[in-house]
Amino acid sequence: MDVLYTAEAVSTGQGRLGHVTAGTYLDLDVAPPKELGGSGAGTNPEQLFAAGYAACFHSALHSVARARKVAIADSSVGGRVHIGPNGQGGYQLAVLLEVVLPGIEAELAQQLADEAHQVCPYSNATRGNIEVTVTVSED
Repeated sequence: MDVLYTAEAVSTGQGRLGHVTAGTYLDLDVAPPKELGGSGAGTNPEQLFAAGYAACFHSALHSVARARKVAIADSSVGGRVHIGPNGQGGYQLAVLLEVVLPGIEAELAQQLADEAHQVCPYSNATRGNIEVTVTVSED
């Protein structure tokens, strides 16, 4: 692979109960959510994954829209990352991406989302590994 950029992060403490840093802007306490028996007094890996995937997918969406000369404004992508048991003593993830494209006809909005799902690095990394559902709406 021809590397264009490398991100680095460091986790200290006890993983899900500790601290993460990455560059200048990311400096967070992490804690398991209450639903997983934790205090909820910090962010967690699933929130970070949801934020990263939503931002990356949103960028891919704008990229494919520009390539097709489709102007999109006030768009958003919400990311939900679910975690649950995998039936083998471990855990698995599933992702729901909610794409909102106000003023874009439903069929075109779905095409843009489908194309973004093909070029987004997160989508390419997760394809075949976890369930990812992409929904599209106008509002």
